[in-house]
Amino acid sequence: MISYLLLFAIVKYPKCFNFEDMRIDKFLWCVRLFKTRSISNEAVRSGKVLIAGSCVKASREVKKGEEITIKRHGFDESIKIIDVPKNRVAAKLLSDFIQDTTNDEEIQKREFLRLARNVTRKKGLGRPTKKDRRDLDDFSL
Repeated sequence: MISYLLLFAIVKYPKCFNFEDMRIDKFLWCVRLFKTRSISNEAVRSGKVLIAGSCVKASREVKKGEEITIKRHGFDESIKIIDVPKNRVAAKLLSDFIQDTTNDEEIQKREFLRLARNVTRKKGLGRPTKKDRRDLDDFSL
């Protein structure tokens, strides 16, 4: 049974008990766009998270239907909020809470950067391996 004091507090201060809103740093962590909440908070404070084209503070409350843009390394990721979760969401349930609205050009940039990061050098190019150095030492003596 709800106590009268709690009921009074909800009526007197409804904004404090609004369970439909969530801080943006916590939301980004809950929908798994950042691995930890502190990384999410740092991204928001450094201006890499935009709502409606403007930088926001970490304490900014997010609501359903808002569009969030996250500046990543070399591309921008856009998402639309479908619903606000109460806690961190399982990866399988993300489609119930966010929708990816990133345009095709940014998706191509992301794929190009992902492929460029996985390029490795062929063996024998660049710095010699330990075996190569031993062979060189044997050859020069």
